[in-house]
Amino acid sequence: MARVKGALNARKKHKKVLKMAKGFRGARSKQYRVAKQSVMRAMAHAFAGRKQTKREYRKLWIVRINAAARINGLSYSKFMNGLKIAGININRKMLAELAVNDAPAFAKLVDTAKSNI
Repeated sequence: MARVKGALNARKKHKKVLKMAKGFRGARSKQYRVAKQSVMRAMAHAFAGRKQTKREYRKLWIVRINAAARINGLSYSKFMNGLKIAGININRKMLAELAVNDAPAFAKLVDTAKSNI
């Protein structure tokens, strides 16, 4: 059986990494060894960033809900507790959307939460 040389697979691997490093500065986009390190770090940051994005959006929704609830005379925690007691299950994304775009509907939810506290 003939032996297999590694050059073809190595070339593919190098090209893939260098393609991902395109746009990086200096040697980071030209030399394989440096590009590989930079790409690994970039991928780690990208993974972490996808998690942080979710956290940031949740924070934003909570801030918006809190602001709208306080306009209607209730704090965020009391508002959410009132909704929970009332058995209203609306996620924070939708509550924030209501708070921004449909103030009368949000005010009704606040009244419901107040009556159940």
